[in-house]
Amino acid sequence: MSTMPDIATRLLDWFDRHGRHDLPWQHPRTPYRVWLSEIMLQQTQVAVVIPYFARFVASLPDIPALARAPQDEVLALWSGLGYYARARHLHAAAKLCLERHGGELPRDLQALMALPGIGRSTAGAILAQAWDERAPILDGNVKRVLCRVFGIEGWPGQPAVEKRLWAIAETLLPPTRLADWTQAQMDFGATLCTRANPACAICPLQDACIARRGGRVHDLPAPKPGKPLPQREAHLLLAEDGDGRVLLQRRPPIGVWAGLWSLPQLEDAAQAHAWLRDHLRGDPAAAQPLAPIEHAFSHYRLRLHPLRVRIGGTPPRIADNDGLRWARRAELSTIGLPAPIRKLLQEQTA
Repeated sequence: MSTMPDIATRLLDWFDRHGRHDLPWQHPRTPYRVWLSEIMLQQTQVAVVIPYFARFVASLPDIPALARAPQDEVLALWSGLGYYARARHLHAAAKLCLERHGGELPRDLQALMALPGIGRSTAGAILAQAWDERAPILDGNVKRVLCRVFGIEGWPGQPAVEKRLWAIAETLLPPTRLADWTQAQMDFGATLCTRANPACAICPLQDACIARRGGRVHDLPAPKPGKPLPQREAHLLLAEDGDGRVLLQRRPPIGVWAGLWSLPQLEDAAQAHAWLRDHLRGDPAAAQPLAPIEHAFSHYRLRLHPLRVRIGGTPPRIADNDGLRWARRAELSTIGLPAPIRKLLQEQTA
């Protein structure tokens, strides 16, 4: 069985030949670009992130620009990536960096972890990749690799299991090339030691891997103990005025899609009809039901029932209401909208 230093050497050799060396946040590899990429890569694959990253840094190239940007601009740039709390935390953290750290990320583990949206693994990734600091990471890919190589039983999200994995990750740190080591671990888990169909036959750690020797690669890591996701229902109003503008409503500051613009959402058809009649002087009988939208969140499933309606005559004035706005179709690409709402509006052209 390989020693721990040998594992690092083998993975770095593998990374030199097969790793990802041309990712946009690696050139240049500034603390801001590393941080932004790490936040975007949470729950999201590299191929999806790349165009969003490019668009984001083109508009907001550094921490001061991000801190001073309106939230609507930040959410619009993020729109489609999902998990929007990441964008709100990113924005809040940039403001704190401007207030407390001179517009830069702090070069300290605890100070980084004190910023919104930065946990221990993300802080370690920033320190290692931006400054070549000796800091371990433990994202989902690394957890999977360590559970297999070292035969760790139990769901990695359990505190006792996670504590053991952190200890291993700390021990594996090589003396040099910390930025490469961090990227190597992420690349290895993402492209070779994958969740399904890992490429064990060409793995540089195959003789060291306890899971492979025991025929348990597909058993480790243990899955999270699951329970069925609850199902919720809601109705949407896709209201258009005589000019083809769409009525948008800002979501509450907390909860699902917080701070984004969406369509007015009501609990049931009766509430949707009453809202249409009371707020827009519309005719509920003219509302056309559209195909339901199914959307899964981490903690429940949501089925949305859209009702499309055209508002005749002059719609009520709501221009001064910050929670409601009429938006032209050409504006929608610049507004932060939830992905399923954006897709619905694209499908239902004016």
